[in-house]
Amino acid sequence: MDRSHTPYVKACINGARTPDQHPNLPVTPDQLADAALSVHRAGAQAVHLHPKADDGTDSLEPDVVAAAVSAVRHAVPGFPLGVTTGFWALPDPKKRLRTVEAWEVLPDFASVNWHEPGSPELAELLLSRGVGVEAGLFHADAARAWAASDMAAHCLRVMVELSPDAGTGTADELLAIVTSAGSQAPALLHGLDESAWPLLQHAGQCGVQTRIGMEDTLRLPDGTVADDNAALVTAAVELLSR
Repeated sequence: MDRSHTPYVKACINGARTPDQHPNLPVTPDQLADAALSVHRAGAQAVHLHPKADDGTDSLEPDVVAAAVSAVRHAVPGFPLGVTTGFWALPDPKKRLRTVEAWEVLPDFASVNWHEPGSPELAELLLSRGVGVEAGLFHADAARAWAASDMAAHCLRVMVELSPDAGTGTADELLAIVTSAGSQAPALLHGLDESAWPLLQHAGQCGVQTRIGMEDTLRLPDGTVADDNAALVTAAVELLSR
């Protein structure tokens, strides 16, 4: 595949979903590695994943993160790899900071949701350890707070992450706030479930990055359930290449 002419699509291969939602949701390190390899071959230019505890829930614990990151790195050397720092996985700002500080195997980047408690401090910690920061902006208040912060000049990527009922008007509002910050970081736009495909298409029209995968939707553009993450990425690349 000639990636110089491929739209930027990041694969988000599991998210906070649990295995009961889809039989092919990757959870274990080996499953994450297989999924990462498949989306790489399908045209994704990076992968974002949520390391999982044995019960299938998100975990930020150092050993869980190390196992997931190491497995993917072994399967797809050099493939840009990011993980979540979602507050739901460890809902205590100070403990989350200490836990991330204890990571021994580091991802290339990590998402930091700007509306969550302690996010600026967490972003600073990640940067100090050489981990790129993807700022996650879920609404206009978060976008304005990020734009006014010192971190706006240092992020790897800025993600406008919208709810299932969000439309292109909301997307444009948040993208305008991101642009006003003057950050050199590329913007990425994506939706969730019902808004996933419309906002992916809007991202292509706006010329910004996007993402797709089982974190964002389990269905293909025609509404049928996707077999796996590679099917979603293949559909996204085809849609954006038209």
